[in-house]
Amino acid sequence: MNAADIRKKYLAYMEKQGHAIVPSTSLMPDNDPTTLFTGSGMQQMVPYLLGESHPKGTRVTDSQKCFRAEDIEEVGDNRHTTFFEMLGNWSFGDYFKDEQLTWMVDFLIKEVGLDPERMYVTCFIGDPNNDIPRDEYTAELWQKLFKKLGIEAEIVEMGTEEQGAEKGMGTGRIFYYDASKNWWSRAGTPDNMPAGEPGGPDAEIFYDFGTEHDPAYGENCHPNCDCGRFLEIGNNVFMEYIKRADGTFAPLPNKNVDFGGGLERIAAAANGDGDMFKIGLLWPIVEKLQSASGRSYDDETDRYAFRVIADHIRGAVFMIGDGVLPSNKEQGYVLRRLLRRAMFYATELGLSDRTLEELVPIVIDLYMDVYPELDDARSAIMREVVTEEEKFHKTLERGRRELKKRIDATGHLSGEDAFVLFTTYGFPLEMTIELARDHGIEIDHGVYRDEFEKHRTLSRSAAEGKFKGGLADHGEKTTMLHTCTHLMLAALRQELGDDVHQAGSNITAERTRFDFTHGEKVERDVLDRVENFVNGAIKAAAPVKMVQMDKEEARAQGVEGSFWEKYPDTVNVYTMANDDTVYSQELCGGPHVENTGDIQGVFKITSEKSSSAGVRRIKAHLE
Repeated sequence: MNAADIRKKYLAYMEKQGHAIVPSTSLMPDNDPTTLFTGSGMQQMVPYLLGESHPKGTRVTDSQKCFRAEDIEEVGDNRHTTFFEMLGNWSFGDYFKDEQLTWMVDFLIKEVGLDPERMYVTCFIGDPNNDIPRDEYTAELWQKLFKKLGIEAEIVEMGTEEQGAEKGMGTGRIFYYDASKNWWSRAGTPDNMPAGEPGGPDAEIFYDFGTEHDPAYGENCHPNCDCGRFLEIGNNVFMEYIKRADGTFAPLPNKNVDFGGGLERIAAAANGDGDMFKIGLLWPIVEKLQSASGRSYDDETDRYAFRVIADHIRGAVFMIGDGVLPSNKEQGYVLRRLLRRAMFYATELGLSDRTLEELVPIVIDLYMDVYPELDDARSAIMREVVTEEEKFHKTLERGRRELKKRIDATGHLSGEDAFVLFTTYGFPLEMTIELARDHGIEIDHGVYRDEFEKHRTLSRSAAEGKFKGGLADHGEKTTMLHTCTHLMLAALRQELGDDVHQAGSNITAERTRFDFTHGEKVERDVLDRVENFVNGAIKAAAPVKMVQMDKEEARAQGVEGSFWEKYPDTVNVYTMANDDTVYSQELCGGPHVENTGDIQGVFKITSEKSSSAGVRRIKAHLE
């Protein structure tokens, strides 16, 4: 069964179980300052996992496109990719463990055709320090489900990954692991979770490809071993706890289910081959590379290059399709790095300067039925890839000259030199290594890695200090300022006209930064009236009510909204009004106070200035 069939079958199967199918969101997440990309299927679901009502109800399902930049260096083995699709289904206070695990076993065996004898599962061992019990219910449920399949499933206690390697699997099929493996929250393990954060145990499903264990990964193999024998194909998260202010845990009033299953991994299991690059969504790219280069994927010396190129061009096509352009910062920097690494490995295979250009149509054709935006952006994607290929080869020549100059001056090339070539000239380390070897020089990888880690740490700190947009968190103060920002926009439209719309926002617990469409400076007397409007709405203690509406109906009724194309067909419309006055009515997907009277403090606008052509920026806070 190919991956496209699995995607289609999964969505149809979950729809039969009462789930509404929702579209994938962009690779660039909204209202999540913690990451550059959508890296998991649950990112768009966070507000609903935290208690908001989803427009489509309490059961939803999707196939979410994801990208993980941190895996770029991992690509080249049989199971790591930067871009992937995550099949997901969610219960927002509806069904729980029995239904979820029963459906997953049924789907994987009956619909996909996986061999149950090759399936191994895990569950949570418990956390005595936080008074969180062992998830015995899930372990016993796994046993019942396997017994129905005619399989006697022994439960084995593993603990940590390291303990698993020491103990080995024995005759086990169900394994208890600690919180580092079988607990989920946005903050990681229970100890790391802040007050108010939900989380819970998870139950993972692994597929055994029967390959020989590599002792480099530990004395014994087990499901969480990285040797390649086992591949995780699904994770069922049971979000049933919330951390209290005193550090203890309480049951959540509404228990949620969050399932994520890697489409490519499930397809590899269906193929009976642990090499994900042999599935139908990647193999056509490899085939094209084989025919163009005259080399074989079966040759271990070339296989790494085939995998890197296939993964990176697929990720790059999706990124450009979602509006990312190559640059030297943030998402654009990651895109440029993908393309340049792919181009370098293309030269390693002896391929032409325009190799990636020839791969773009293959990727688009594989996906355009499900993601038609790729076909719509075909010419733009081709243009960006061609432009980057031309720039790369100019960069290659400049870098070669700089590398030769450094070698001629010192007789060697240091790890620091390699890092400078990377940051200044966009030279991937692989290129520097190969060119240095041509001069008989070996580079100190350790020094390069140290410099790279320093660079990455600084970059992360900078990103945390200046997230691009949306809400820094869903805390009380941030939520109050978010609600104030809606009121401020309503006042600006009242003062300046209906051509004023949101152009971006950045809201923390300390202040709101709000961009809006307007071509002229807003005078202080106008800003004072805007302040008075917001503070008047706060004093009025107007209820904040949310109704779900058809998106086009909301637009026709004059509901204010920006970025309409990012929202689903059914939208949340928030209205702040009392008996006499409607203060604000706007489309939104974020958190709000329940009543404007819950906003604590006096709203103050501290600055107003130009942000870009035709866009102004206001900063304000509550004092």
